Amino acid sequence: MVVDTLNNASKYNSLHPLFATAFDFLKGKDLQNLEDGKHDIAEGLKLIVSNGNGKTAATSLEKFECHDLNIDIQICVSGLETIGWKPREKCNIPNGDYNTEKDVRFFSDEPDMFFQLTNNQFVIFYPEDVHAPMIGEGAIKKLVFKVKI
Repeated sequence: MVVDTLNNASKYNSLHPLFATAFDFLKGKDLQNLEDGKHDIAEGLKLIVSNGNGKTAATSLEKFECHDLNIDIQICVSGLETIGWKPREKCNIPNGDYNTEKDVRFFSDEPDMFFQLTNNQFVIFYPEDVHAPMIGEGAIKKLVFKVKI
């Protein structure tokens, strides 16, 4: 897991060939006014733009998730988002079967930690990062890049 601000995003371009494409896509754009929905950016790179109200920790933890085939770059454009996290190797309580169509598996474990993102901060979640996003109160504008491994 990596946590930083968009001002430092270029430091992470060497971690995956599509990271530069993702971060370059955002340059010069008014992130607050990006259209909600799913956008294909490049082969193996999708962007999901959403506006929503924060959830309680209990609600978010119902979908304490990780992915096998994608890396998430999650960006908080506005609002205050709390995210639960735990390394996958420490998760022992599966919550259902792996969904191949959505590339998601859930766990019923408790997070080891919670952290917050706000205006133009991001987190990179690898397959070994189990996460529970969108915890908070009020409106949260969020971007999620799905990067194929």
